[in-house]
Amino acid sequence: MLQAARHQAILEMVQKERIVKVSDLADALKVSAMTVRRDIESLSDSGLLERIHGGAKVLGETGTHEPGFELKSTQNTAEKQAIARAAAARVSEGMAVGLSAGTTTWALAQELVKGPAITVVTNSIRTAEIFYRSTSVHPRTDVILIGGQRTASDALVGPLSTQALKTINLDVTFLGVHGMDAQAGFSTPNVQEAETDRAFLASSRTLVVVADHSKWGVQGISSIAALDAADELITDPGLGQNGRTVLAEHVRRLTIAPL
Repeated sequence: MLQAARHQAILEMVQKERIVKVSDLADALKVSAMTVRRDIESLSDSGLLERIHGGAKVLGETGTHEPGFELKSTQNTAEKQAIARAAAARVSEGMAVGLSAGTTTWALAQELVKGPAITVVTNSIRTAEIFYRSTSVHPRTDVILIGGQRTASDALVGPLSTQALKTINLDVTFLGVHGMDAQAGFSTPNVQEAETDRAFLASSRTLVVVADHSKWGVQGISSIAALDAADELITDPGLGQNGRTVLAEHVRRLTIAPL
């Protein structure tokens, strides 16, 4: 196979899988591992992918980059809606439900307002607005918006939020994340938000992570928890085989929500 064809094939595999090992690329392309390493180095130097130990990954943002809510809410909307529908099926009458900040949990809130009466605890201004606007439909649904310092994604974080969560007991928390990775686990670009998310985990009987396929292979600066902390991960069919294999080995239940 000519070099140009190999480079194109490598880029396609990395885009699909998010993270690819040298050995897997060598097997797929029927070339030596040394050839693949040279190809990865060339593609990395050209700014087309990121070289990592033992393989390559899709180019991502820096660990502290946090896009605003408006931008994130327009990305992968069909996938987030599918994830939200699957997650809403886990909620029943009378539950105490934690919803972390994020556009996937925001999509979930739009599903939950159609369902049974529950108590919602959230640190997301946008999510709280969804429930406040629906009080005429579900007057028995209670919403607790914990306080804190506002982030670019309209999350309330910091000591006030973490302290409040210490006094609350939740049946389930649905956690949105910035990234998920075999080494970094579930992560966020905001250190204080990671602390608040860990407080959600400590207050909950069950943790369900809701994250679309684009989060695989992404690392925020601060890890929230290891992959095996999740009782369930709900994602979409766009998740590549590498991500499915790794996640299935760590989370207790991996759910692929149909589009």
